[in-house]
Order: sequence, then structure tokens, then C-alpha cells
Amino acid sequence: MPVLTAPDGTPLAYHLVGKGEPLLCLPGGPMRASAYFGDLGGMAAHRQLIQLDLRGTGESGLPTDPATYRCDRQVDDVEALRAHLGLEYVDVLAHSAAGDLALLYAARFPARIRSLTLVAGRARALGIDFTEAHRREAAALRSAEPWFPHAYRSYEAVWAGTATDADWDAIAPFFYGRWDAAAKEHAASEVAQTNEEAAERYASAGAFDPAAARAALASLDAPVLLLAGERDSGPLPRVAAEIATLLPGATLTVQPGAGHFPWLDDPEGFTRTIADFLP
Repeated sequence: MPVLTAPDGTPLAYHLVGKGEPLLCLPGGPMRASAYFGDLGGMAAHRQLIQLDLRGTGESGLPTDPATYRCDRQVDDVEALRAHLGLEYVDVLAHSAAGDLALLYAARFPARIRSLTLVAGRARALGIDFTEAHRREAAALRSAEPWFPHAYRSYEAVWAGTATDADWDAIAPFFYGRWDAAAKEHAASEVAQTNEEAAERYASAGAFDPAAARAALASLDAPVLLLAGERDSGPLPRVAAEIATLLPGATLTVQPGAGHFPWLDDPEGFTRTIADFLP
């Protein structure tokens, strides 16, 4: 397992999956180990996936200063990985909460971005985020499914701030396009793969300056793909479309029937979309 050293001395691990041109993959969660990517639905057959374990997750070391879990402070880790790999520029794929990290990296190092792919990408860095109303809107799409009544009651507990661990487990089906064996196995690994302390600090005060990020990214000279799941709430497809308006040259693809992890819902469709977009 290859390791590099971040500018502050934190050891950062990354995993190489597949062969071909590199695709730098930033995991969400926030602060979930990159193992949940797997081979990204077979994307490793098209590109070499360089899956970074963010500091304090997976095989990466714990930083001396926990304040460095904050999203904007991890931009230097991404740049350190690019330099370590000896790449002049990188194709970056970011999932979920890592959308913020990728956007901040592109804002600070625009010349290092050859392409940017945001898969169910969050965009608090640009002042856009999902809301409870968005969650309810997407949840309503699943009302005919057998697990819905119990899961929705648990969602209500989450929104009320009274959720137990069992409630958090019960809402997992809302994040997958199909609640099948593969989805259940994937969901079961989340807690063990996530650094909860780091997750709480990831978007802490000062992490984002939306006006500055919007200004910096308004002149980004790189193709951008936003891939949203039709059944996802974070972001809803129409919210992903709003994010796309802030990024020049951005295109939006909505994957039919997909949730928050679209490579599990339709691996072939997912990989075809990404492979066709990448340079």
C-alpha cells in the first residue's frame, strides 16, 4: 500500500485499483475510508483508480492537529498526492461530501485540474446544499417499497433530532436505488469505515467561503461532469443542475433509478457515462 507524507507530516495512504491513465478518487462520507468505492462499478477496467484515504481514515494516519480535518485544510493533501504521483494535472472524481473538497482544490489549483467529475457531489463550498425538504421530496419517490413505512418513521426521528442508532440504520435504503443484498452489504460497512470525530469537523466554521469559491471557479478551464442519481436527495437532480450553472463548461447527467451510490445501481451505465466523459 503506497503512502505519502502530507505537508504537516501526516502519513496519507492511497490505493491503486486497475490499470491505465490515473483517475484521482476522493471519498465522501464525510471522512469515510475509500474502501467503499470498490472498483467503482467496473471503472477500474477503464482507468487506474487512485483512491485516497483522507487523513484519519482507512490506512492513513491521524493528524497531530484534529483541526486539520476541516475540508479546506485538506486541499493541501490532495495537492501533495498530485505532486507525489508526478502528475502535471489530474482527472479528479469526487463523491458526495468530497465534492466540497474537489471544488476547493479546483478553486485553489485550477491549472492542475484536467477534468472534474462530481458524483452525487455536495457543494457547500459554493453555498448550495441539500435540505430536509429535499430529503422528504426524494423519500416520497420510494413510498411504494415494502421497507418504506418503517424507514420513513426513522427518517422523521432523524429530522426531529431524536434518532437512535437503530433509526440511522433503518434509513439506509433511501440512499440506494435498489435495496438489495449488495446495497445492504455496502451500507453495513459505513460505521466501521467512518471517522466520526473527523466528520464532525469536516464542515466546521470557516471551512467554506462560497463567494470566493464561486469567483475562483467562474473561470475554470476544465470540463466538469455532474452525475446525479434520479432517486437521490443529496443533491436532488434539480439542485445538481443549479450547481452546474456555477461551473463553466459543466454538464449534468441524471442516472435513472440511481441513489447516492450510482455505481452500485447500474454499474455498466455508470462506467459508460464516466468513461465517455473523461479525456
